[in-house]
Amino acid sequence: LRVEADPPWLLHLEFQASRDPTLARRLLRYNVLIHERHRLPTLSALLLLRPQADDPTLTGRYGYEAPGGSVAFEYRLLKVWETSPEEWLTGGLGTLPLAPVSAVAEGRVPEVIARMEARLLREAETEVQQALWISTFLLMGLRFGVQEVGKLLRGVNAMQESTTYQAILEEGRRKGELEGRRKGELEGRRKGELYATKQSLLLIGSGKFGPPSAAVRAHIEGLDSPEGLDALAERLWRAASWDELIA
Repeated sequence: LRVEADPPWLLHLEFQASRDPTLARRLLRYNVLIHERHRLPTLSALLLLRPQADDPTLTGRYGYEAPGGSVAFEYRLLKVWETSPEEWLTGGLGTLPLAPVSAVAEGRVPEVIARMEARLLREAETEVQQALWISTFLLMGLRFGVQEVGKLLRGVNAMQESTTYQAILEEGRRKGELEGRRKGELEGRRKGELYATKQSLLLIGSGKFGPPSAAVRAHIEGLDSPEGLDALAERLWRAASWDELIA
């Protein structure tokens, strides 16, 4: 991000969801490359999105000694799960999706969601609202299971108005009803929820990796375990492709 100060400078934001002992060294490399490309002072800021991303080597400072000199690199370090939700709820609109994964008790997450919705309704157009809710959906997957996230966001108007989201829910309900007639209402409901979860994974993955191959789609649709689907959802952040996700 270019900051139009006097003189101008660049803010390099790095988001991390999983542990990487080489991260501090990579930050130094990125900082130098960005500075070389744009020839502007560059501040690197690392946002760790969950405790699983933390590492003892991440201190806000990285350096090493060399014969006749040394290298010292400082960066901003922010552990999102230790921050107050107020920081995100009262900041720029783009920071709102971080509020549910901040230092908020699980019992207060619905309250945070309600405050987010109220602010977005006042300040954002429909397209922006839906984009930020999708970001919220993805980030909440770092802390909650896919089905739990769906329940927490079910009452959000912008999600309810999304034709894609509604199609997933409707198809899940339809599948549940069909299965309910054959195997009983509870089993049918479980199947419907599994179907909706699979479709959510395919939708989000398509946005990140592109359309899935027939083999990938068959693999995901063949899963019959909520735990297995939750594990896929968690790996979705770290994977760089469909093949890596299901490997």
